[in-house]
Order: sequence, then C-alpha cells, then structure tokens
Amino acid sequence: MYGAQLIESLERAALRRTAELRSAGQPGAAVPTRSQSLQASLEFFGVGGERMRAVGCDTVVDAKDLSVVGITEILSHLPKIYGLYRRLIKEADRRRPDLAVVIDSPAFNWRVARQMKKRGIPVVYYVVPQFWAWRQGRVRLLREYIDKALVIFPFEEKFYRDRGVDATFVGHPLADLPQPTIERSDYAAQFRLDPAKAWITLMPGSRVKEVRMNLPTIVEAAAQLGAGYEFLLPLAPMLDRGFMESLIGQGRITLVPESLPALRHSRAGIIASGTATVEAAMMQTPFVMVYRVSPLTYMLGKPRVKVPYFAMVNLIAGEKIVPELVQDDFTAANVVTQLREILPDGPARERMLEGLVQVKAKLRIGGSGVAPADRAAEMILDMV
Repeated sequence: MYGAQLIESLERAALRRTAELRSAGQPGAAVPTRSQSLQASLEFFGVGGERMRAVGCDTVVDAKDLSVVGITEILSHLPKIYGLYRRLIKEADRRRPDLAVVIDSPAFNWRVARQMKKRGIPVVYYVVPQFWAWRQGRVRLLREYIDKALVIFPFEEKFYRDRGVDATFVGHPLADLPQPTIERSDYAAQFRLDPAKAWITLMPGSRVKEVRMNLPTIVEAAAQLGAGYEFLLPLAPMLDRGFMESLIGQGRITLVPESLPALRHSRAGIIASGTATVEAAMMQTPFVMVYRVSPLTYMLGKPRVKVPYFAMVNLIAGEKIVPELVQDDFTAANVVTQLREILPDGPARERMLEGLVQVKAKLRIGGSGVAPADRAAEMILDMV
C-alpha cells in the first residue's frame, strides 16, 4: 500500500517540477535523465504486489513471497528469501538506479540497503523499522547504510536523530485518508447486510501465518456474540479467498474487498496488531486489539520488547486507549467481554473515541496541507 501511494506521489511531484521548469523558460533544466519531462523519466522496479504493478512498478520480486511472520517461521523460508534477494540485487546491477527507496521489512531491506550503499546508490528508508520497540542496537544499520530516513510516527524522529540517523517525520500515510463515500444503506445492499444490526469488522492480519494464528479465535468470538450482529471480514490483497472461506466455515461472516468502508460503517472491530489498528483509528472505529504468534516466537521475542504497549495507537497516544489481548490473553471469551464494554453508548466507548481522535491528530503535520506521501516524494526527488 505505502509503495503504490509513494509512486503516485512521486509522479505528481515530478509533473509539478516539470511544469515549473517550463514556466520558467527552462525546458529540460535540472532533469536528471534523457527525457525533457521529469515525470516521464521516472521508472520503478523492485518488490511489490498488485497495487504496485497497477501504478507502473516492475515487480522483480512479488511481495507475497516475502510475507513471513515470526522468528521461527522465517528460518524455514531463508533459502527462498535469499534467492529473491539475489534476484533483486542482480536486477539493480543491470539497471543501475539513481536512488533506492526501501519500505518497511527490515530483515530484507537493510541487506538491500547495504548492497545499494556499496554501489554508491543513495538510499532512502520510508516507513522505518520499529527498532525503538525492540533490537535497538540495530539502529547502527540505519546510520551505516541509509542516507535519509522518512519516519511516519511523531516520536520516531527524535529517537533516530538522537542516535545519529538523519530522520524526518513526514506524517503517517494513513493520516489523510478520505472517508469512504458509499452510504451505509448502499453498502448493506451491495453485500446483503442487515442495516438494522450493528456491524463488527474482523481483521486477523494480512499474511497467511497471522491469519492461521488469529482468525479461528476471532471466528469463535463472533459465534459467541451471536446473530444480533453482522460480521465483515475485509480480504487482504495477499490472501486467497478460498483460504479465508475455509477458515470462517459456515458462520455468518461476510468477506468484503476493502477495509475502510467496512470499518467506517462498523460499530466496532476485532483487529490484529499492525497497520490495521491505525486504519481503524483513522475511521474512528472503536476496537479490541488481538494478536498471537507461535509459542517459541513469543518466548524468544518478548524479552526483547522495549515498549509498554503492543497496539500502535496506544504507543502513539502514550496511554492505553484500546484493550490488548495478546497470546494467552487472546481468547474468544476475553474478546467478547471487551467488545461488550465498547459496543453500547457509554463512558467506555466515549473515552476510546476521544483517544482515537487524539491519535489521528498526532499522525498529521498540522497546517501544511501537504499529504505525508507527497512530502516524502518531494524529499526523495531532491536527492535524485
């Protein structure tokens, strides 16, 4: 998602710059490649999925092949991941890019950044690894291999700058999400939902392993809540519909194609830890955060965690806004108990909604009117 959004912003920024040069009577001035149009000269290749391909990126490596979660799970996939890494580096040697932008995925991308740095190619890190949460010693990798870090959480800029990384907070890419335009009644008709019932959005994660670990308990919680609710499950791009249907069984859960309209029109959500929690905050949808990994992954990872909360919205707020049900605490009964606190109008729901408003405000850079991805694009073009 972030990559496709950034490509669109880069193309818009390049088009603006080309127009400015022409209006100044300098067609072609400062254009770094053969074309007189900076926008036309931009070419993108790398790692991505359907959204990246749709905006013109040549995906040398499909993001689906890198979607592995957990310490122990990654070990079994190392030979495949290494092969994809070598393919990408070989393609970079063939094409000789002017600049590399790496996005998230630290285990893969810091190695890519190191190879680009060796080749004299400037590297920008967008959506920087959350080394503040665990493995803080790895910040040295950013100092060594990254020319510019574009961070999306407000507390990250100081954290990385204090440790010698050239970091700038550009705002969160989801902070300026427009509200879905489809009316609730039309959405209900489209997916055969009962508009008289309260809706609950279920988001178990975007990777197969996450979904296997999280969805069965979420489905059990939905069954305990009963037929008085409609349950919506947005289908993540990297997940197969047949796979999801096999896990939800015959329960009354409706698969829908997009998360934002589902969240916007839902009374509450059951959301796995990750970007989806920020989406829920942007849509002002109260939710319960859940997450589970394999017992060994949890045992190895928990001692390394350096932050007081798992949910990103709680970290941004600096306090517990949404309940966190992690590992053994993540049971269907606990999910139902927490949901019943926030589904009806009352103090608990109002407190959560007020907290989500504050989170949304903190993810913006006030007053500029520039979208985060557009701000990032301008900084990237300055480096080309």
